[in-house]
Amino acid sequence: MALFELRMPKLGESITDATITKWLKNVGDAIDIDDPIVELATDKVDSEIPSPVEGVLKKQLFKEGDTVEVETVIAIIEMAGEDGKEAEDLPAEDSKAEEAVPVPDAPADTGDEAGEAEAAGEPERKSESGRFYSPLVRSIAQKEGISMQELDRIEGTGKNARLTKEDLLNYLKTRGEKPAAPSKAQAPAAAASASKPAAPKVYAAEGDQVVEMDRMRKLIADHMVQSLDTSAHITIISEADMTRLVRWRNKNKAILMEREGERLTFTPIFIEAIAKALREFPMVNVSVDGHNIIKRKNINVGMAAALPDGNLIVPVIKNADHKSLLGIAKEVNDLTQRARINKLKPDEIQGGTFTLTNFGTFGALMGTPIINQPQVAILGVGVIEKKPVVVETPEGDTIAIRHRMMLSLSCDHRVIDGALGGMFLKKVSENLENFDTSQSI
Repeated sequence: MALFELRMPKLGESITDATITKWLKNVGDAIDIDDPIVELATDKVDSEIPSPVEGVLKKQLFKEGDTVEVETVIAIIEMAGEDGKEAEDLPAEDSKAEEAVPVPDAPADTGDEAGEAEAAGEPERKSESGRFYSPLVRSIAQKEGISMQELDRIEGTGKNARLTKEDLLNYLKTRGEKPAAPSKAQAPAAAASASKPAAPKVYAAEGDQVVEMDRMRKLIADHMVQSLDTSAHITIISEADMTRLVRWRNKNKAILMEREGERLTFTPIFIEAIAKALREFPMVNVSVDGHNIIKRKNINVGMAAALPDGNLIVPVIKNADHKSLLGIAKEVNDLTQRARINKLKPDEIQGGTFTLTNFGTFGALMGTPIINQPQVAILGVGVIEKKPVVVETPEGDTIAIRHRMMLSLSCDHRVIDGALGGMFLKKVSENLENFDTSQSI
């Protein structure tokens, strides 16, 4: 029988590991090609991994809940045929899967200090203080419940005071006896962290129900707090007259459904207006890295979508400025439908350079959205409702009933001042108000 090593796939450009949430096949189960074997979760999206071969699941090398780095062997599949090797005959270099089985109290050694991050070709990650940590160090810290703040306080003996696996294991031996002193490289960061007030302790009263956040809600919570800690948020508000647009959509939505089988919502119209404005104001389409500004070449607009479980996900329309309104509408419908059934691919929720969130879907007039890091701006749109407003006519001012919508732009004041933010928001409003209603879709 031939043996096939199923490896943790690369789930996206910036994803270095994933958590096994559920094994869909048990040891001994028969497997057909494309049968889903395991459910994985990353900080971006959940997905199922299909089998590229036919056979029988021989071994599961990790348990549910384990976090595994990409390219690591996670299972062995026994295939029919004689052109492979028996498990006991596999040489050491072919038995990486056997070595990959995690040991709870002593994670497997992956080599010297440089090898921890580079052997698998994976990048290191930084904490908010800017300190680098290898995937192995992060994995150990996660299993032991060590926060990034606590890691920042551990003295490192590696190059440039880097924290090695040995440093962390030595620290674990004496953890709890005394708090770690700030490392030389991280003393300023540790001091800044110490000055931040701790969240108050909250106690449940009799009769209260305590419900633990699910994995995605925890990620959202951490991401939102991190965004507020990173960016200096300001919010600018305007109002747009949507009357002509509402009439155009009402006229064309039935046509598009009959001809293409596609729904025509306001979302693709908003995205088109945003993309045009970003092309005119490229300094809104940037990210901040320390004191450097990264001007993004592509205009990739994310759209916040609510999931059935109440959580949030942000699929991305890539190169939105290069697509027609019909093309955007089809992509919006496809991403929205697959988001609701958890079928998005990791690449489809990465790479956003600007985000749109629609408060109006739930009847809200407006909101003050939190920036989706590492972007520097997010646009919120409220409900479109009829209002009596003053309208200027050649015969003079008059009161008319118009469809109006509030827009709120939250932006990072480190790089976007009120003038730039105001001009950008005005341009988006103008793009909506001056929408070409003579066009067909």
